[in-house]
Amino acid sequence: MAVKSLLNIPVLNLETEKQRWNTIYKVLSEPKPNIESTPRKAVWKKNKSVLWYHPASEKKYNTPLFLVYSLLNKSYILDISEEASVIGNLTKQGYDVYLLDWGSPGLEDKDLTLDNYIIDYLEVAVKRALRHSGAKEISLVGYCIGGTLSAILTSLTDLPIKNLVLAAVPIDYSDVIVPDKWVKAIQNGTLNFDRFADAYEVIPSEFLSAIFMALQGFNIGPTINLVTRAHDQKYVDKWRRMDKWMKDAVTFSGAAFKQMFNELYKDNKLVKGEMKIGGQKVDLSNIKCSTLVISSTRDELVLESQSLPVMDLISSEDKTYQHEEAGHVSLCLTGQFAFAIDPWLSERSTKVNNG
Repeated sequence: MAVKSLLNIPVLNLETEKQRWNTIYKVLSEPKPNIESTPRKAVWKKNKSVLWYHPASEKKYNTPLFLVYSLLNKSYILDISEEASVIGNLTKQGYDVYLLDWGSPGLEDKDLTLDNYIIDYLEVAVKRALRHSGAKEISLVGYCIGGTLSAILTSLTDLPIKNLVLAAVPIDYSDVIVPDKWVKAIQNGTLNFDRFADAYEVIPSEFLSAIFMALQGFNIGPTINLVTRAHDQKYVDKWRRMDKWMKDAVTFSGAAFKQMFNELYKDNKLVKGEMKIGGQKVDLSNIKCSTLVISSTRDELVLESQSLPVMDLISSEDKTYQHEEAGHVSLCLTGQFAFAIDPWLSERSTKVNNG
C-alpha cells in the first residue's frame, strides 16, 4: 500500500519499507555467513599457521604466487566469496597460489616476535611452497603489514624471489593515519603500549578490533549503506561478509605488538635502516627483484606517503608504482586486487610451455 503525496512529497511505499527493515533486522540478528574457500589443500603447518595451496584452474605460469596478508586481520578477505575472491580470480587467470594463514596466537605464543614471524614462519613457508611447486622462482605478494614483512624478508633472504608486489604497504611511519595526539604521545612515550602488552601478554582480538575501528573514525558509512541498499540482495550478501570479517579480528603476540609499535610506529626504524631481524640489519636497498607497489586512492588506513618511499629505498631496476581507485579493504573485498596485479605479473612470470 502506498501513501499518496498531497504536497509533492515523494510517495512512501509501506510494503517496500517494511521489506527493507525486515531485511536489516534479519541481517543484524541472524548468524554470520559461512565463507567457503576456493579449492585448496594444506601443504605445511607450524603452530597456529597454515600454508594453503590453491591450484590454478588451468595453469598458465610456472611462477607461483605466494600471498602474505596482515598479521592484524584474518586472511579470508582475500577469498571472501566465489565471485569476488582475489585468490579465486588469480587461479582463474592461470596462477598457482599459496597463502600463508598466520592463525591466531594463544597465550603460549606471547613471546613470538616479528623476527620469528619473518624467519621461522614466512621464510620457511616460502621454502615449502617452492619445494611443493617444484618452481625455480616465486612471486611474493604482500598486503598491508603483510607487505611490510614481505619487503623485510626479500631484503634478507637468498630465496629466489622473482617478483615482489607490495600493496597498501606501510613502510614509512613518519606520517600515519592516527590522531595527532596519539602520534605525539607515542613518540614522547606518554602513550606506552609496553605495559598493556605485558599485562595481557597476548593482545585480545576485541582490542585490535577497537583500534581498527578507531583508526577509521568509527565509520558509520557501511551501516548507512546497508539501510539505503537493503533491497539489493547481492549488496546485502557482500555487506554481511564484510561485516563478519571486520568483526572477526585475531589475537596478537605481546612481544610482536611491542616491537611493531616501538620500532615502526615510534622510532620508524625500517626507513632509517636501523631495524634488525634475526640479528641482521634490514637494508631495503638489498631488494633487486622486479617490484610493483600499489596504493589505493581512498585508503583510509595506509597513506600514500607511507608506501611511496619504498620506491627510492629499493635497488630494483624494474619497479612500478601504481594507483588503484579503491579503499584499503574494498581493493580486496571486491576481488579487484587480482585484476590490478595480473597485467604486471603476467609479463614477469615464466609461462607454461604447451608446445
